[in-house]
Amino acid sequence: MGFLGIGPWEILLIIILALIVLGPGKLNDFARTLGKTVRAIRKYSTDLTTAVTKELDVTREEPPKEDKQSNPPSDSSKQDPKTDRERHS
Repeated sequence: MGFLGIGPWEILLIIILALIVLGPGKLNDFARTLGKTVRAIRKYSTDLTTAVTKELDVTREEPPKEDKQSNPPSDSSKQDPKTDRERHS
């Protein structure tokens, strides 16, 4: 099994077809451009993986924040039993 599930004969056939279609001059430029593109995609992928991993590590290391200024729960039984309509009437 070769590159991306393509065997060596298929890769050779693709190279020969590219040589016929593009010609020897443009094939070099195409290969160079393709190499730069693949390198850039790998770099962006690595950078993204690194950033996500750092964020996950920071999140795991920080203890959960507790809300020290939380208000005590209100007791609904102490509220005025009148409805809004009765108050505005």
